[in-house]
Amino acid sequence: MVNFNGELVPEADSKLTSENRGYKYGDALFETLKVVNSKIFFWEDHYFRLMASMRIMRMDIPMNFTMEFLEEQILKTVEANNLSSSVARVRLNVDRGEGGKYMPSKDATVNYNIVAEVHPNPFYTIDDSFYEVDLYKDYYMAPGLLSGLKSNSKVIQVIGSIYAEENGLNNCLVLNTNKSVIEALNGNLFLVKGDRIKTPPLEDGCLKGIMRQQVLEVLRKDVNLIVEEASISPFELQKADELFITNVIVGVQPISKYRKKEYGSEFAKTVITKINAKLRLL
Repeated sequence: MVNFNGELVPEADSKLTSENRGYKYGDALFETLKVVNSKIFFWEDHYFRLMASMRIMRMDIPMNFTMEFLEEQILKTVEANNLSSSVARVRLNVDRGEGGKYMPSKDATVNYNIVAEVHPNPFYTIDDSFYEVDLYKDYYMAPGLLSGLKSNSKVIQVIGSIYAEENGLNNCLVLNTNKSVIEALNGNLFLVKGDRIKTPPLEDGCLKGIMRQQVLEVLRKDVNLIVEEASISPFELQKADELFITNVIVGVQPISKYRKKEYGSEFAKTVITKINAKLRLL
């Protein structure tokens, strides 16, 4: 079942029209959520990111789009798909409705739709299987906060994923037009070198990731670590002790190999232990 503006309908009946602005122009945003036993992980952070992104996109935020209302709609969708007592991956999509060309019609109103599917793992675990990445250099992201929105415009991620599959890679690292490494195709990037941890700043064009934020918060509590939001050059990758990717569904994904350099995952394992400990207190 799919939740379309509060109405639960069978997925086969949930078609968008050809005039939908999210379909026509990518005039839409989304949040990917992990829900365990009817609890939305990091819901407050997701909600405020969505509201901030809607303001950047100049969307008129409906009066009923409170944190409580959207949480209720998400959990209603989870329940309708018989996932209340298990683990669900949920996508909350918000678009500007229909009407207009590039300039939205004054009659266009914000729509939302929610879909839920089963997900296997309630807490985060480290996958020790081999995970190889390389740079994706066919196209580049523009630096700036607009690139960091979780919008429906994900062309680089789509064709980059095709490139990765064609070349036997698990993932690719994305560059901005300044040739700095900003993220992976499906999450934020962290680099570990001794006691120094780096992740690209939002100004470089990386996604304002929810798990990125959680990892930064737990790392900054450790006085023995130097945690930086700073640009990462491709040359730094092969000098690192560890590289790992973060997103809210997987948690932390260690990178095993980049070109000729292989990495461990010990630090990544300590990070995920801290994240799971934080979740147990929520």
